[in-house]
Amino acid sequence: MDKLLIYGSKPLKGEVCVSGCKNSAVAVIPAAILADSPSTIENLPYIDDVLVLKDILTAMGAKAELTGHGSMYIDPAGVNTFVTPMELARRMRASYYLLGVLLAKFGRAEVAFPGGCDIGVRPIDQHIKGLEALGAKVSIEHGFIKAYTEGLKGAEIYLDVVSVGATINIMLAASMADGVTEIVNAAKEPHVVDTANFLNAMGANIKGAGTDVVKIKGVKALRGCRHNIVPDQIEAGTFMIAAAATYGDVVIKNVIPVHLESVSAKLSEMGIEVSAGDDFVHVKSNGRPKHTTVKTLPYPGFPTDLQQPMSALLSVADGTSIITENIWESRYKHIEEIKRMGAKIKIEDRVAIIDGVDKLTGAPVTATDLRAGAALVVAGLMAEGVTEINNVKYIDRGYENIDKKLISLGADIKRISI
Repeated sequence: MDKLLIYGSKPLKGEVCVSGCKNSAVAVIPAAILADSPSTIENLPYIDDVLVLKDILTAMGAKAELTGHGSMYIDPAGVNTFVTPMELARRMRASYYLLGVLLAKFGRAEVAFPGGCDIGVRPIDQHIKGLEALGAKVSIEHGFIKAYTEGLKGAEIYLDVVSVGATINIMLAASMADGVTEIVNAAKEPHVVDTANFLNAMGANIKGAGTDVVKIKGVKALRGCRHNIVPDQIEAGTFMIAAAATYGDVVIKNVIPVHLESVSAKLSEMGIEVSAGDDFVHVKSNGRPKHTTVKTLPYPGFPTDLQQPMSALLSVADGTSIITENIWESRYKHIEEIKRMGAKIKIEDRVAIIDGVDKLTGAPVTATDLRAGAALVVAGLMAEGVTEINNVKYIDRGYENIDKKLISLGADIKRISI
């Protein structure tokens, strides 16, 4: 159990390189076992969720090896079970992608009910609806989601709500189903597109990823390939917000700027200088940010995963800011922690009303989930004095070496193992 000590009030300056996308990695790694030959996945972030997935695949008989920084070799030939190990699967939310994968591969799947961060009710009803439309029978028994089919068949599936997880899970299952599947009201996030690109590189026939309608024509078999994960837009956005919070001057490299347009626009609205090149964004702040209004929405709207770091920045903005969280209902747990540091924030249902203060002061705080932890890091970087962040395990689930990357930009951070 580690904790971070952040000695704040130091502007971040320099260049930092963003790792591969966590949300892509946790879908692409399970998808690799659909193939009948090995794959190599590159630009993977070295984070806990990736390591847990490697252990899950290994426990199921696959050969999964880290072959260098950011690279994993996966040979699915030895996979001989449709049951996931319960304790490992319960450590992360994205283990549910094995439902679609194992149904497509074996016609059966038993996946432990997924865990992950507690940010509110995250039902899997749209996943189940999609898999049942393809011809699977799904039940929940003794902590497992169990699915069975005598043959998946293409279908038209309308998602009642835009769901990244359901969109990807249906794509995984439908990639080898008989006939054509059409997902209507599909999620458009970059990691949906990245997963579709990986499946297509293996021989799948998926069109429309990144739009409201995704069409999948099932194929008989998939082959292994080499795939490069897209950069992590949430890590990039977190560094952008941290640069703004510390009156910094930072170039964030290895990004796809179009994925960051909602964040760039909001920071610009707050008076922060943001410019972009082919594969970088440059954030420079010379003064206190202006207040603003933020509403989280599915991509290309402002991402819910950056709501928490943004709320830390807005806690010192000039004036009153309003955040409306439209995706998850319990994503304000970090607010009480930031209030320990002097923030003035009131929560009314899904709305946070933030009266900007002149400064935050360091205090002992605890991360309650992944992005809450990122928010506390941002708060600690701009606070006077020392901020002690506990439960760093949550931050390590989604950010590769965040303390080392921030130190390279001039932050004063110490990691202490308890």
